[in-house]
Amino acid sequence: MAIDPILFSIGALEVRWYGLVYALGFLAGGYWLQYAEKKGWIHLGKDKNWDLVMYLVVGGILGARLFEIFWEPQYYLGNLLNVLKIWQGGMSFHGGLAGGLLGLWLFARKEKKSFLKLGDLISLPFMLALAFGRIANYINRELPGIIWNGSWCVELDGCRHPSTLYAAGKRFIVFGWLVLLQFKNKFKDGFIMWNLIFWDGLGRVIVDFYREDVLYSGLKLGQWFSLVMVVAALYAFWKYYKDDWKKVFS
Repeated sequence: MAIDPILFSIGALEVRWYGLVYALGFLAGGYWLQYAEKKGWIHLGKDKNWDLVMYLVVGGILGARLFEIFWEPQYYLGNLLNVLKIWQGGMSFHGGLAGGLLGLWLFARKEKKSFLKLGDLISLPFMLALAFGRIANYINRELPGIIWNGSWCVELDGCRHPSTLYAAGKRFIVFGWLVLLQFKNKFKDGFIMWNLIFWDGLGRVIVDFYREDVLYSGLKLGQWFSLVMVVAALYAFWKYYKDDWKKVFS
């Protein structure tokens, strides 16, 4: 079922589902940090909470766009206005993750706070926003799946797997896991953040088999980047978080 990417318009102003996701992600991050402040998990102050979210959003958007420009230079550099049209999609997840982590590191360094502790807390709204982001990709009719004539295929230049909805479902599951970790026990700083990196990376490797994309040595580019996430997380778990995994199942 096709959904209009434009939620509503007022004159020349268009409000799109894709832009709404970014706005809701920003609000979810800010209010979650305020909740964490009340619970005593962090001590930043109301204004600093929103500053942190701004660092993450700016870093994430810049990183996501720069990665996309790197892979599609003709489209973006051929018309520089395309660089600014983030509401039309074309945002690299791996670039957004790298940019968001850089923004988080800069904020933590500036405020002399724990990068890992902040990373744990921001992981929940970040994953939730990513899940809704994939639904926005579906509405924008981006990132088509491979050709498939199954009962729930979607029409997009042929009947295809709804790969973006698979990705959204995977991220909602990861979000639920992160919520469980957040409220289950006290873990070493960084454990929840590394769970996000591991499970989202592993899920991306699996889900991308249903996504139409160019293969590089048997895998899609997103799968190779995601394998790096998985390996890095496994190393971190082995090196620093063996006891924390025992707590998960205790």
